[in-house]
Amino acid sequence: MDFKLSEEQVLLKDTVRRFVNERVMPEARAWDRDEKFPLETVQEIAAMGLMGVRVDPKWEGSGLGCTELALVVEELARGDGSLALTVASHNGLCTGHINMFGNDAQQEKYVKDLAQGKKLGAWGLSEPGSGSDAVAMLTSAARDGDHFVINGSKIFITQGTVGDVYVVLARTDKEKGPKGVSAFILEKGMEGFSQKPMKEKLGMRSSDTAILNFDEVRVPAENMIGLEGEGFIQALQILDRGRITIAALALGLGMGAFEASRRYAMERRQFGKPIAEFQAIQWKLANMAMELEAARLLTYRAAHLCDQGEDFSKAASMAKLFASEAAMRATDESIQVHGGYGYTAEFPVERYYRDAKLCTIGEGTSEIQRMVIARHILKDAAN
Repeated sequence: MDFKLSEEQVLLKDTVRRFVNERVMPEARAWDRDEKFPLETVQEIAAMGLMGVRVDPKWEGSGLGCTELALVVEELARGDGSLALTVASHNGLCTGHINMFGNDAQQEKYVKDLAQGKKLGAWGLSEPGSGSDAVAMLTSAARDGDHFVINGSKIFITQGTVGDVYVVLARTDKEKGPKGVSAFILEKGMEGFSQKPMKEKLGMRSSDTAILNFDEVRVPAENMIGLEGEGFIQALQILDRGRITIAALALGLGMGAFEASRRYAMERRQFGKPIAEFQAIQWKLANMAMELEAARLLTYRAAHLCDQGEDFSKAASMAKLFASEAAMRATDESIQVHGGYGYTAEFPVERYYRDAKLCTIGEGTSEIQRMVIARHILKDAAN
């Protein structure tokens, strides 16, 4: 069993790390404070080929795998969780959905621009009244000739106001439950389609988040992804892959907090010596390092299974659950290591702490992950 990254993967990881050190870390605090979406930096990332990591080169993508996307997201999150979330969601949700399930015409029209970062993508599933219970969605799409008319709303949509292309899940047959949900491609500017920004979040403040409203939005029938009624099944597969990137995001945040704490502990002096020489601090650092290394192994394993075409649903949920909760513990302890300074914006650990919380919620809460894992292990036992 080989746990080593390939030379190409190491090069990718190192390249993104240098970019984060030079271009992200110096700006992340200001982005967070001002709740500013860093469009210029996102465009730089696009120029590096990182907005279409898993897209085939024929559609202007990098043609890499789940493992490479996880490496990119992990390194970005080490510098700024919001930026990592932007790249993760753009790659895995909107772009990923059209790339996996769209036809050639849809991929030609949308995926090329998304993969190059010429356009940003957003994905609409959650609603004000349905989060984890996605089947309870109320957004509807009614057939009207060669169009569907969409009504309803979505909430907590990443890239909601800065996006250009949107994949939206809507109910086409309310009597069929999960089999009555379909996926559609929408574009900003369609009549009746509006976006409202959501500000003053706990964390991920420079990641754009919005409410989407649909008021008699006419969408060409050719913009349906796949067949009518396939949307929910498509969404589940997208979420499985998304859980790997959220695990990587959590891992990166935890590592950012750990590295900041280790550095601070070696510099901060109390009672005549660096606090890194005190056993209480050493144990905190040891626990953080141990849990984050375990999170890394779970995350990379899930990504590897995805790349091999094997069933990775349980592995993705395990990685996402463990990594997100390990990140919360690591960021919490990192504030403790910093003492009073950790409670201020002068040091980045308080931002890592706030950003990490979303990882226990997005792409399925920790409670949902436990349900998914339990379902798999009980199914395995029955077989």
